[in-house]
Amino acid sequence: MNIKTLAICTYIMVIYWFSLHFSFLDTLFFPTLGAFSFLFVSRSLRYAEIARITLGAFIMSIIGNVLFHIYPSAISVFLNVLIAFWLIRKFKWNAPPIVAVSLIPFFSHSTHLWVIPFSVTGVLLGLMLTLFIAERLESKFGHLWAGKKLSSKSDSIDASA
Repeated sequence: MNIKTLAICTYIMVIYWFSLHFSFLDTLFFPTLGAFSFLFVSRSLRYAEIARITLGAFIMSIIGNVLFHIYPSAISVFLNVLIAFWLIRKFKWNAPPIVAVSLIPFFSHSTHLWVIPFSVTGVLLGLMLTLFIAERLESKFGHLWAGKKLSSKSDSIDASA
């Protein structure tokens, strides 16, 4: 387990807690947050790519909101997913969770639909900040963390020799 993983898991926990305890923040937590987190941690993405993915999520959450507001139906869902696929390919966002973010208005029963795009963007920006801080901590104190791993590996090597 590395520092980035622990930081991201803590971040998701805090966002979930806020969404449960403050009714006006109910749209902060969405299941796709876990998918975005894994995507950002597991791939070696540059911050410019992560920012593009966040922009794509913001754009698609607006499109999903507009389509839901105009006509909340299966046809709107179809158009929403079709537009999401097209935009992901066109702009090479390479992040399938963007499609799921665009569907939030269709299953979220929030009374304030206009908040969803801002919630998505705010939470993803917070995720980026958390990742940035975790990387800085890892670069500064990672040798201490790696030292513990190395000592346990060296013990097992010595024991077999």
